[in-house]
Amino acid sequence: MPSGPLALTLGDPAGIGPEIAVKAWQALKAKGPAFVAIGDINALTSASAAGASIVRRVMTPAEGLEAFKAALPVLHVPMKGQVVAGQPSKAAAPMIIKSIETAVGLALSGAVAGVVTAPIAKAPLYAAGFKFPGHTEFLGELTAGAAFEGVRGPVMMLTAKDLRCALVTVHEPLGKAPSLLSVAKIVHAGQVTAQALTRDFGITRPRLAIAGLNPHAGEDGALGREETDVVVPAVAKLQAAGIDAKGPYPADTLFPAEMRAGYDAVVCLYHDQALIPVKMLDFWGGVNVTLGLPIVRTSPDHGTAFDIAGRGLARPDSLVAAIRLADQIAKARAKG
Repeated sequence: MPSGPLALTLGDPAGIGPEIAVKAWQALKAKGPAFVAIGDINALTSASAAGASIVRRVMTPAEGLEAFKAALPVLHVPMKGQVVAGQPSKAAAPMIIKSIETAVGLALSGAVAGVVTAPIAKAPLYAAGFKFPGHTEFLGELTAGAAFEGVRGPVMMLTAKDLRCALVTVHEPLGKAPSLLSVAKIVHAGQVTAQALTRDFGITRPRLAIAGLNPHAGEDGALGREETDVVVPAVAKLQAAGIDAKGPYPADTLFPAEMRAGYDAVVCLYHDQALIPVKMLDFWGGVNVTLGLPIVRTSPDHGTAFDIAGRGLARPDSLVAAIRLADQIAKARAKG
């Protein structure tokens, strides 16, 4: 069982990350799971009316674990300049990136049990020269040299209650997504998802449902050829590899409770095909999980919410769920 705490990066300090980190600590301090925040300590002290009285700077994750019940432990990553809540700035980018790098390094070394990331905004990072589409791809790069048994990701999966949706394409314009689909990409997403369901969720024989792209899953080619030319061959390859995969299924009938009882995860072909049902099922409690990495990583299923940052209105539900799920996955991996 992991002995270290989880690492929580604060995300964009102009967003709600610091506020929900404080609220998550308040919700979890008595019973855990324990975590140590990584980021600028000043962002946390200004995110709560209690201020510095609930925040404690620590030098190691082990020290943070010991302090967790009494105060929110922070591994300080200083930020140059001032950032105002609700006003994103590229000035925060070096601290955001360094926090993620620090958390990943600690996870790879075994000093923390896993990584939970608060939301980042991509535009300020891009303005500062960040070259990755988001957390998922950056984490894949940071962990590329670490040993990993099985098919490596990263693959993004969203969870809510009993629904798990893995993605083949992620942050792509809708008009571009169909041209990016291939048999190899669907097979890869299915393989990574199946092994993660076993390794991280304890499901001995995972059942995958593969979504179609077009209305009525293409209606045998009458409403689009992607199912016939790409999805059906991908399902056949997954089955040949010993994975219980079925599809393609029409996406409009795939997500009711009766259908969810027949699979353990859906492989979705584009962003909103996965995120709309997840957020309809549990808007406040959804979690983003990165599959196929040598470290555990989760995050809340929402963005930086600059419009309410600094106003005390942010709900920590999704972050609390992400922390709890990261802890569960870390324990599942430790059991082997």
